[in-house]
Parts: sequence; structure tokens; C-alpha cells
Amino acid sequence: MQAIDPDKLKLFSFLLFTKLEGAVTSAMVHLGDHLGIYRAMASADAPMTTAQLAHATQLNERWIREWAYNQAAAKIISTINNPSESPAIDDDTFFLSLEQTAVLALDNHPAFGMGMFYGLPQTMESLNHLPESFRTGIGHNYDSKGSQGAVSIERNFEPWSNANLISAVLPKLDGITQALSAGAKVADVGCGAGGAVLLMGKEFPESEFIGYDISKYALARAAEKLKVSKLTNATFADPRDQPMTTNNSINFITTFDCIHDMTHPLQMMQSIRQAITDDGTWLLVDIKAHDTFTMNATKNPMAALLYGVSVMSCMSSSMSQPGGAGLGTLGLSASTAEQMAKSAGFSRFRKLDVEHAVNAFYEIRP
Repeated sequence: MQAIDPDKLKLFSFLLFTKLEGAVTSAMVHLGDHLGIYRAMASADAPMTTAQLAHATQLNERWIREWAYNQAAAKIISTINNPSESPAIDDDTFFLSLEQTAVLALDNHPAFGMGMFYGLPQTMESLNHLPESFRTGIGHNYDSKGSQGAVSIERNFEPWSNANLISAVLPKLDGITQALSAGAKVADVGCGAGGAVLLMGKEFPESEFIGYDISKYALARAAEKLKVSKLTNATFADPRDQPMTTNNSINFITTFDCIHDMTHPLQMMQSIRQAITDDGTWLLVDIKAHDTFTMNATKNPMAALLYGVSVMSCMSSSMSQPGGAGLGTLGLSASTAEQMAKSAGFSRFRKLDVEHAVNAFYEIRP
């Protein structure tokens, strides 16, 4: 029997517990967002002691202090002290760099990153029912995470979209900006809380927009936001109650980060083909993925995260009905998307030159 290498044992144990550190620190990030600690730090004129931060947030100083130690040790927030000097606790002073502020505290910045952390408790709660999913093969849709799940997705995707959809994405599509300006019929399938619909509706008042989603929580958010916007050229619907048209009358269809979540993605692509005009355009936005696990694992530094998210969210959603396709978070590579689109009746497929950390953008036409 081969003996265990003690050095390799130590290294693997260290590797394993770095994963646990990441999970625990993620929980602290959720608290920093949820309790408004990051926002208080971002609004301060100077670095703050934990006493000052506790006063600004009306939270208990001892709890703030321990939280800040975690965050500073993980390099999520900054400190002006040199940790090797072991300063007295009363002298600990913390602040956010400009980059940390953008990601942690500015919800309108395209780099804002608190969306997935907002829904972390609901995501981790799925561990309670995942064992049964492993046994039966049946997962859970996004509404199983409650209203917080819908808000989490909204906060995760809308900051970048609000900053880039109109200016950096739509102009890459052949003739779309001109068509929307003149007046077109548009559908956003898997619209979530409606951010893209409302953004385009405001920018292109001559066009008519409808957003479809099966999440009651997302549709409720979309309805609230529509009321606030006072737009008259946008509506939202559950396709089970108000199916998407099948008469090839929609000029432009969008799907943002949702095809891989669907139980029957090919069937949805076929429905999109039945709805879109013969000269229409489908903008497919989905997670960047390669064709094999080896390629994903070696080329994507976030592969482990995305496969884990898939088990707890994306693949779970796509297998929430018997016979679900189960594509998963990294299941829609460019070649897979093109093959499925052509099987659904589309003939032209083009990857757009759009820079995004996670997503790929495709123009698909009949």
C-alpha cells in the first residue's frame, strides 16, 4: 500500500480549506451589502475606525470589528495599518479603494458585483433539498428562491446592461438601432425584472416591447418598475397565460442569460423562430462556454464557481421538470448554440465583438 505523502497531504488540506474560507468570506460580503456597511464606507470622507463605522451604520462595534478583520484579511476592504505591526484594536482603520467602491457599493456601476451575494442565503439554502434532486433527477426553478432570488438576478445583471446595452451592444447588430428608432415589435424572452425592456422602451419610444417570464417574483418586480417608469410602450406577461405569437410578426427578440436555464431550450428556440419575422434578429446572450469540461476547466478561471452555481441554480432550473434538458451554466457553447439554432430553423449565426467578463453575444437570423 502506497504511503501518504505528508507534504502533499498538507497542501491538499490547505487547498480544501481555502475553499471554505471563500464560502465564509462570501457570507461576510453578503452581510456587508445587506447591512449597508460598504455603502457607509463608500460615503465616508476618510478612513474609518470600527467605532466610527459602527456609529455610521448604527451597528454593534464588536461585531463590526470582527467583520472588518475578515474583510481586510481577505483583501476585500483596505486598511491603513500594517498587519505585521499588530496595532491596537482602537487604531484599526478601514476604507474602500476606488475599485472596491465600484464593485461593493455603487449599484449603478457596470462592475457592481453584489447581485449574487445578495441572494447567497437562498442559494445556500438549496443545500437542504439538493440531496433529493440528486436522487430523483428533478431540480427546482428560480422561484424556489423566493422574491430575494429575483432581486439577486436583477442586481447581478442590470448594472452592466444599463451601462452598455444601448451604447455597446445594440449598435453591433445589423440595422437594429435604426429599426428600433423607426418603430419595431420587440420581445424579451426570460425578461426577469424587466430591466432591458424598460431600458429599450425609454430609448426607443416608437417601438413596442413585451417581456416574457415564468417567474412570478420577477414579473412582480417588472410590474412595479413599469409603473414607476410610466412607459406606455412596454408590457410584461407570463407566456403560460399569454403565449408568444406564432405568426412571425416580431422584428427583434432578445434572450439574456436564460436559454441555458430552460427545461426545453430547443423548443424555446423553435418558438422564437415561429415568432420572429423572416428578416428579424434574435440577440442571444449567454454564458461563455467551451465544448468540453477540459476546455472549460483549463480556459475559464471561474469554471469551478460556475459548475457549482449550476448545481444550485442553473442546472437545477433546467431540470425542474421531468425530461429537462439540463444544459447547465456552461452548457451552451457557441457551437452548441449554433447547432441548436439551426435545428430550430435559423440559418445565420454570428458572434458579436462585445467585451464581457462572463457572457458571449450572438446575432441569430432566419
